[in-house]
Amino acid sequence: MAAKHIGLGRGLGALIKDGSAGETPPVAPAERANKIPVAMIRKSPWQPRRVFSPEPLAELIESVKERGVLQPLLVRKVADHFELIAGERRLRAAQEAALTEVPAVIMDVGDQEALEIALVENLQRSDLNLVEEAEGYRMLAEKFSLTQEQIAERVGKARPTIANALRLLDLPDPVKQLVAERRITPGHAKALLGLEIPREQELLAERVIAEDMSVRTLERIVARTRRAPKKPRAETQDIPTRHLESLTEQLQHHFGTQVRLSGCKTLSSGKKIPGRLEIDYYSSEELDRIIQALGLGDTF
Repeated sequence: MAAKHIGLGRGLGALIKDGSAGETPPVAPAERANKIPVAMIRKSPWQPRRVFSPEPLAELIESVKERGVLQPLLVRKVADHFELIAGERRLRAAQEAALTEVPAVIMDVGDQEALEIALVENLQRSDLNLVEEAEGYRMLAEKFSLTQEQIAERVGKARPTIANALRLLDLPDPVKQLVAERRITPGHAKALLGLEIPREQELLAERVIAEDMSVRTLERIVARTRRAPKKPRAETQDIPTRHLESLTEQLQHHFGTQVRLSGCKTLSSGKKIPGRLEIDYYSSEELDRIIQALGLGDTF
């Protein structure tokens, strides 16, 4: 179902319209929302939140048993049921409290808007950990081809904030888990990204916790590690250097552009290191010419 883009950076109050004189009031209180059977609500595939702390959820369940759900869920109609957009904790609490109905605002939005609203709702409540937040941004980028600038506009964040969050996803899973659990800070995570070997990142993250290490100290350790000389690995060139140089000249003459050719290698362990062939081009016309030279013109 297609829907017009909603400016999410203004907050959830701008998302819900009651249709009166074009106003955009805050999220409707429970008494003004629709009553929807709990059994008709399905969880959303776009929910960015994965971790739900048991203690706050238990408190919410007791509150719902006593007072009901005070703030409506956000849902959208999908086929013969409603898909949850925001309010999974409230839905879980209602299910545990054996409620048959919950208040909900029904929104006419598509997949992208559903994810954006879920992100904003969780961000405004500070419900997401940093890794969940980053995964939500990555989903917007990969599923809906949004740039970092577009994501920043949608969720009301600065572009560098989006970029820094996405970089966290390059860390190995054990380190991301420590970030999600807030056992190491975003500053520690950013410093660890200066190392290239995942196992080194994991070991150093464990040291951060064990030694209650500051970000500044960690940065110094990472800098020293990066400066440390690497032991040269024994390797064998599979293609003679002179032959590579001759092939490079022939390829440059054939394609009429700069070509770089590196040979494959075999390490002492038997592991193969691939070679690489790079062909430069500076326009779409030149690319077409190279494709023709490769004999692939009929496939494009």
